[in-house]
Amino acid sequence: MGKFINPFTDFGFKHIFGREMDKDILIEFLNDLLEGEHTIMDLRIMNNERLPETEQGRKVIFDIHCETDKGERIIIEMQNREQPHFKDRALYYLSHSVVEQGIKGTWDYELAAVYGVFFLNFTLDEENRPNNNRNEGKFRRDIVLADRENGQVFNPKFRQIYIELPRFNKEEEECETDFERWIYVLKHMDTLDRMPFKARKAIFERLERIGSMANLTPKQRAQYEAEWKMYNDYYNTLDFAVEKGMKKGMEEGMEKGLQKGLEEGLQKGLQKGKAEGKAEGRQEEKHSIALNLKKLGVSIEQIAFATSLSIEEIEKL
Repeated sequence: MGKFINPFTDFGFKHIFGREMDKDILIEFLNDLLEGEHTIMDLRIMNNERLPETEQGRKVIFDIHCETDKGERIIIEMQNREQPHFKDRALYYLSHSVVEQGIKGTWDYELAAVYGVFFLNFTLDEENRPNNNRNEGKFRRDIVLADRENGQVFNPKFRQIYIELPRFNKEEEECETDFERWIYVLKHMDTLDRMPFKARKAIFERLERIGSMANLTPKQRAQYEAEWKMYNDYYNTLDFAVEKGMKKGMEEGMEKGLQKGLEEGLQKGLQKGKAEGKAEGRQEEKHSIALNLKKLGVSIEQIAFATSLSIEEIEKL
């Protein structure tokens, strides 16, 4: 267990980003995420549980749900385990935050913008994998409602930002923006010996204090250690399953490859043998004809022309 907490455990994520008393950390992160667009001056952490609209509906629990000083709704999720329909789930979650803005009675349907920020400890799809490498490609993808033909944003009030952590491979000195510095720190936080970038950005000093294992209360530490163990067990199990699957796949592949190789080798050998046998038979036939012509006194040049044999071959007969 390292000097700092792992921000991708449930406790760690909410301890850093989900507490009203430390909301300045969340504000700074979001401003660096949305740099150049607009600035969030303040926000409030909202209840993260959403009850269903009907008895048959499903309750939704967000990791973090907040509202900015401009009324924007922002949902922040951390997902460690790969899910087959995660993009659909993200859409479902954001839709809740849109629908709940509805007002009974007279209403002009003006909505506050809804943002979904999704930290993923896996990669989403094959299309974003250059060279068939799941850890290459864009680590951040911004999804908006846009015109399909020209890419022009149609409505800016529904936005999804996916941060695929396995794709972020920059070293500390390679980080160019404050947003990249955030991602570097968060991705490596539980293995860091020191908090980088403090001289450049004061918020990292605050993050150092909040994320330090030494500053947790005994109750917080016990909760974190229990979650860290589950987190670690999950990834150890996953790594073992991947390793076992690769080993089994290689063994099966080698066995199938050997069998296929033997079958193909035998087939090619038979085909080659037949071809060589036919060629050898034709050659013997030419030699027999040449020898008979030679006995009849036909000139060597004429025999060579008739049989396509060389003069040297005919002279040896």
